[in-house]
This record gives sequence, structure tokens and C-alpha cells, in this order.
Amino acid sequence: MVTVKLLKPYYIKMNSEYIRVILAYQYFSLIINKKVYHFIPIEGQEILVNRKTKQVVNTETKFAFQNGKDIVYLTMKKLTTLEDFMNQLDDIIKPYYDKKMEKQKKYEEKIDDQTSSIIKQLEKQNIIRLIDKALDEKDEKMFQYLTKLL
Repeated sequence: MVTVKLLKPYYIKMNSEYIRVILAYQYFSLIINKKVYHFIPIEGQEILVNRKTKQVVNTETKFAFQNGKDIVYLTMKKLTTLEDFMNQLDDIIKPYYDKKMEKQKKYEEKIDDQTSSIIKQLEKQNIIRLIDKALDEKDEKMFQYLTKLL
């Protein structure tokens, strides 16, 4: 059985597409069959996460873990099957999710609210113009109908 004892990034790099979680020896360790194995950076050294999909991209990367002279290799694919690994990784990268997407959603919601408000104002102005027209034409039925819409 494999569980995560410690998962802390050495540092995190980010660009427009990916979040790179760089790992170091003291910051990542697993418990495998009741023995603690520490990460050693001889194979893979980073976890690559897509900012938009929030999925780990480098699933074929191998990571090496050492306990004394015993070295165990695990792929990212295997690590992503561990619930505690994914929970800890999610906590680490949560502040780096695509904030632009969240801002864009809020902006679009604001625009939708403004558009809706403008449409309501235009409809009201149109009804007022139609009421004026009904008064000019002395159309009492249309006047009564339109005043109920306000």
C-alpha cells in the first residue's frame, strides 16, 4: 500500500498554460509497505498541471523514491491514483488556477446584468412612446393596455 507522507513543492513556476510544481528531496515522501521512502531527483522532478483543465499532464514521468539502498520508481499515473496525493496537489495548486478564466466569467456576468438592465430601460421607453402615440391618436384601448404594462 502506498500513501503520501509529505508533499510540499520546492518551488512553483507558472506560465499561461501550465503550473509546474518542482520537487526536491526533503519535500516529498511516501509510505510504501510501512516504510518511508524519500523522493530523489534522479528521474522526474516536476508535476505539470494544465491551468485550464486542472489535469496532470506529465503522467508518464517516473519518480524515484529511496529508503536506504532500496529505490522504488513510480509513474505520475500511479501517483495520480492516490487520493491523498491528489488532495494535497490540489491544495498546492489551487491558488494558481487560471484566475483569468474566473475574472472573465465575472466580467461576462456583469455584462449580462448590464445588458439586461439596458434592455429593460429600452422596453420601458418604448412603452412610454407607444402611450404617447396612443394619446395622440386618441386610442383609449391601446392607452389602457400599455399603461398596464408599466
